[in-house]
Amino acid sequence: RQALEEMRALYERNQADVSEAKAGRTDLIFLIRFRHCCLLRNQRCLLAYLYDRLLRIRALRWEYGSVLPNTIQFHMSAEEVEWFNRYKKSLATYMRSVGGEEGLDLTQDIKPPKSLYIEVRCLKDHGEFEVDDGTTILLKKNSQHFLPRWKCEHLIRQGVLEHVLS
Repeated sequence: RQALEEMRALYERNQADVSEAKAGRTDLIFLIRFRHCCLLRNQRCLLAYLYDRLLRIRALRWEYGSVLPNTIQFHMSAEEVEWFNRYKKSLATYMRSVGGEEGLDLTQDIKPPKSLYIEVRCLKDHGEFEVDDGTTILLKKNSQHFLPRWKCEHLIRQGVLEHVLS
């Protein structure tokens, strides 16, 4: 906001000096050019800041999944939330288009797994959870299970399960 206010003030001063320079005051041309360079610099800084925020928001999709915690969403503007939702939909469309009928979930196994099954502890009541072979497991608080890693990674990221390292 401060940078935008500074840019607005520089622009207004330049507009006033340009009209005087047109009237014959050529000594103001260097000052006008200097202010213009300041405006361009501030513009580049603001664009770099916004681009960095978009990269961080994109990384949040990979870290937290398709639903952001409220504490993070609280610090985002409406436009950033909208951009996150569009990115989420675009990524989902792409993942459905590759990998056959079911699609390919690229957000699974961000780091290569050491084993296909892991032991997990349920941190809060979640309800029923279906495994690939059709069996249903009831995820209750403090219960421990031996599950396929790829099937429960999203729940680990959401804080429903925790990986038990024994």
